[in-house]
This record gives sequence, C-alpha cells and structure tokens, in this order.
Amino acid sequence: MGVMTTRRKIVRVRGNDAREHLDDVVVESPLAIAVGDTTLVTTMRTPGHDLELAAGWLVADAEVREAADIVGMGAFIADPDSADEVDTVRVALAPGVGLPEPRARLTSSACGVCSSRLLPDVPAPSGPLQSDGWTVKVEALLDLPDRMRERQRAFDRTGGLHAAAVVDSAGALVVVHEDVGRHNAVDKVIGHCLMAGGLPLTDCLIVVSGRASFEIVQKALAAGAAGIVAVSAPSSLAVDLARLHRLLLVGLARGSTLNVYSRPELVLQHAGRAIQQSGQQG
Repeated sequence: MGVMTTRRKIVRVRGNDAREHLDDVVVESPLAIAVGDTTLVTTMRTPGHDLELAAGWLVADAEVREAADIVGMGAFIADPDSADEVDTVRVALAPGVGLPEPRARLTSSACGVCSSRLLPDVPAPSGPLQSDGWTVKVEALLDLPDRMRERQRAFDRTGGLHAAAVVDSAGALVVVHEDVGRHNAVDKVIGHCLMAGGLPLTDCLIVVSGRASFEIVQKALAAGAAGIVAVSAPSSLAVDLARLHRLLLVGLARGSTLNVYSRPELVLQHAGRAIQQSGQQG
C-alpha cells in the first residue's frame, strides 16, 4: 500500500497566536492505468488500493463486469528520482472485453470525466438494481454516513480525504476506502467488490462523503448498485440519470434529515410506510 499522508510545515493561527507546526496532509500523485502498451488514463489519486482503483475504473469506463474479465494486473511504482515516470497499474483483459478510447489529458482528482471529449451515453444496467420488494428504512440511511466516518482513518489525520463505502443488503459495511478524489474512492470500493466476485451490487448501497455527481451515478449503475447515499447534494444531471435508470438517490443525509431525489417509494418512514411522491419532474 502506498503512503496516503505526508507532513508539511505550516503556520497555525489561533486567535492572536501564530506558531509553526508540522501538519499531516493528504498525498496526491498521478496513477496511470494501462492495458498492454496503451495508457488509458492518468488520474490524480491518493496512493493505496491502486489495483482496486484500476479495476473499479474499468467497470464504469470499459466492459469489465466480473472478476474473470481481468486476467492479470500489477502495480509498478515509479522511481522517485525520475521526472518522466509515474506509478502505473498494468492490466491484461480477457479476449473480447471492450476498452474505452484513451484519454488524451490528465484526469484530476476532482472529476473523472473532465478530460473526456464528450460525455458517453450511459448504458442501462445489465440487470435489476433492486430485487422485488427491496426497501430501506430512513433511520438506516441516516446512520450510514456516521458509520462510514468512523472508518475514515486518514481523514482523522488530515481532514482532506473523501470516502466511499459499499453496504450490503443486510446493512453491513462491506468496504470503506478513502481518496483525495470522490470518484477514485468509488472506483476503489467497486474494484474491491469486483475482485471479490461481488458484482453486480444488487440490493447494495454506495455511500459517498461528498456530493453525488453524474459520474458517481454512472459508476453506481455500471456496478449494478441499488442506490447512492451522499452527504452532500447531487447535481441536476445526476438526478436525471438516477431517475432514468430507477436508481435510489439520497442526498444531504446529515443528522436527522435527508432528501430523496429518486425512487422515494423504496424508502420506509416510521410505521413502515413508504414515502410517496406524486411525480419526480423538476
């Protein structure tokens, strides 16, 4: 596992007092994902769980749907004294697994599709996201961000990392990973489930510590997840995409309140009644 944090000298100001201090900060460095001799993308990420990040990225951006689609994978750490090398995950795919076009520019840790020439058409999930009769209680949804937060070890030291988690149909936290990029954290947890033979994520929820963007919804759909629970708000395009494919989308899940942007009928309130809504337009 790579080093997720490092130390930098800062000046900490408290009222009228200013003192030098060594502070933990998040490491952000490039990672290239390559198939054969072709580099598909270079993303800025927090080192750690790089194989899972690459596997998860391939779920949403290629045609990887099960562990057998990846026949080999290895991480190569760049020489720290070389200005021309970056950390790289090299992947060998099974015959017939389709690949996206290589991205010409660096992908930032803020947005994984910013460097694409245009937003792809998002295919429908290969199977049902929720089984017949699947529901989730409001109190269970409200509890998820705090349970994920308890496992954000690097955030405790730095305050500068996003997190993502996968929650199974029984409400158990399957995996929690952190990264400087929201989309990287989601890739890491989806990649973990892929490598464990756990896709599709039918009846499972993906929890994210930040906002729910179009790309986060796209990744959840590719993984076959039942829904997303976000601490912050979604974008309009994320809401539209979730409604189009009937993905549960919950945002602003904080304290005792949350917003349901898509599939409110899947959420049970007190007395076991499902939330009803006359329509989801606008």
